[in-house]
Amino acid sequence: MADLIAPHGGLSEPVCCTVAAADIDSFKAEAASLPKVPVSAADLSTVYRFADGTLSPLTGPMNKETYDRVLSESVIVNDGKKYAWTIPIAFPVTSELAASLKAGTKVALTNPEGEIVATLDVNDVYEWDKQAYISSVYLTDRTDHPGADMVLKGTDADKTHLIGGEIRALPQPKNPHFGQYVLTPREVRKLIGETGWDAVVAFQTRNPLHRAHEYALVYALEVLLKEGKNAGAVLNPLIGETKGDDVNAEIRMKTYEKLISERALGDGDSDPELWGSRDDSVPDRVKLLGLDIKMFYGGPKEAIMHAIYRQNMGYTNIVIGRKHADVPFADGTAIWGDFDAHEIFDKLDGELLIEPVKVGFAAYYESMGRVDLMENHSDEKPVFISGKDVRATLQKGELVDPRIMRETTSRILAEAMKQ
Repeated sequence: MADLIAPHGGLSEPVCCTVAAADIDSFKAEAASLPKVPVSAADLSTVYRFADGTLSPLTGPMNKETYDRVLSESVIVNDGKKYAWTIPIAFPVTSELAASLKAGTKVALTNPEGEIVATLDVNDVYEWDKQAYISSVYLTDRTDHPGADMVLKGTDADKTHLIGGEIRALPQPKNPHFGQYVLTPREVRKLIGETGWDAVVAFQTRNPLHRAHEYALVYALEVLLKEGKNAGAVLNPLIGETKGDDVNAEIRMKTYEKLISERALGDGDSDPELWGSRDDSVPDRVKLLGLDIKMFYGGPKEAIMHAIYRQNMGYTNIVIGRKHADVPFADGTAIWGDFDAHEIFDKLDGELLIEPVKVGFAAYYESMGRVDLMENHSDEKPVFISGKDVRATLQKGELVDPRIMRETTSRILAEAMKQ
């Protein structure tokens, strides 16, 4: 069966720079003699995503020309045509290491444990203008936010240069707790082909789900079904490097697993008119798959990247919620408008085939006894609990109001967060 959507960049199939099983021993033998370049835990997943095609059409970190074009135009060029790309990706190195590298050098990339994970044929070494990066990606010159912290204060604080080149990587080791949910773009496309669906909407999240989050996925699936499509949805949490105060991936995956296995997704919140006449329900049309790549906390610019990853995976649509990939400044004020991530999709200068399903704020309404979009209830106050109060409840080991969060999710989080 043909794929529902082509990979990004005008390709007919996703990039593959992963070393074949038969070549692993010879690859390791050659790599052992090469100069070593360490990559951070956050960038390690990027190495594997270049290799498996999630970052198609790229075959490795960007050279300066490509990097600067992304900063100035939010596009990459492949075979003379422009394609949307909003966050440039290259690997940071120290000035000392940069001085020993040049175009034409071949290096071995090592993980934080010092093990070789890939080789890189270096094609460019250039200075990293961190302020230009922050201003373009985060649409602000301020640096008091998590995105800027990543480059100014985190593991990249001492890195002054970037390297570009072509990657060959070993297969990524499977996480023992949830590795079965993390598939390559080729594997996801095969899985989608087996479902018989003709449209698939991906739901991006880095958090455990409240019912209001969950409703965005349900709503998007219902939009496609109402258009007459034989559609499915994929709960597609991002499980790469996140902020220290985000719930870790292992615990989050347990909450998602429970939602799916207990068929709770959409329970009580799905559209009775649509489903009443059908012989299936929301859980029959939802799969759980993880995406191992780091968060940039980049708001609207990251919304486009989230879409690119999903197009490469073979999904036709992506849920774009209000405040997508959003974080505030350190003082709590907003960096972006609530719906900037919706609007950026209408302003792209390069091709992007995947289509957003734009969803507004949702909340629980007593008048309906369920979650609904807030735009339908201008004169009614929703049931609302602040994130701070939710966290405090869970830290006491107590369950959150079931109108806000499913009991299965509450239970797992309360057990994990109890202090």
